[in-house]
Amino acid sequence: MLVKQISVFLENKSGRLAEVTKSLGNEGIDISALSIADTTDFGILRLIVNQPEKAEKVLKENGFTVSSTNVIAIEVEDKPGGLAVALDVLESESIGIEYMYAFIGKSEEKALVILRVEDSQKAIEVLNNKNIKVIPSKEVYEL
Repeated sequence: MLVKQISVFLENKSGRLAEVTKSLGNEGIDISALSIADTTDFGILRLIVNQPEKAEKVLKENGFTVSSTNVIAIEVEDKPGGLAVALDVLESESIGIEYMYAFIGKSEEKALVILRVEDSQKAIEVLNNKNIKVIPSKEVYEL
């Protein structure tokens, strides 16, 4: 159920993000979700890709500082308040969310969201118990 997220440390200078996407594209690696947080001097690019192990290797070979983290992907109703339902389930079990971001596409008229939480296994269990679909990694990488 856990999805491997690639994190790339980037200097905050022109062209660095383009270098990442070009390096991945040249190797046939498809990006399905991304988030970037930056400061004056650097940024952290978080990616969900179809081939995470290969992406990590390619980026390291191209001189990027890279790490991987386990996250979860969920489906929520694509309507006002749809995300709130899932977040309420986690809050009711005192599962904190470190960060989240949306997927580029949709699955069967549902919105897809990536979550990094304090306790992934507990989050998966409580979400499944409340009929909130946690998307298996194989399915995520094929989107």
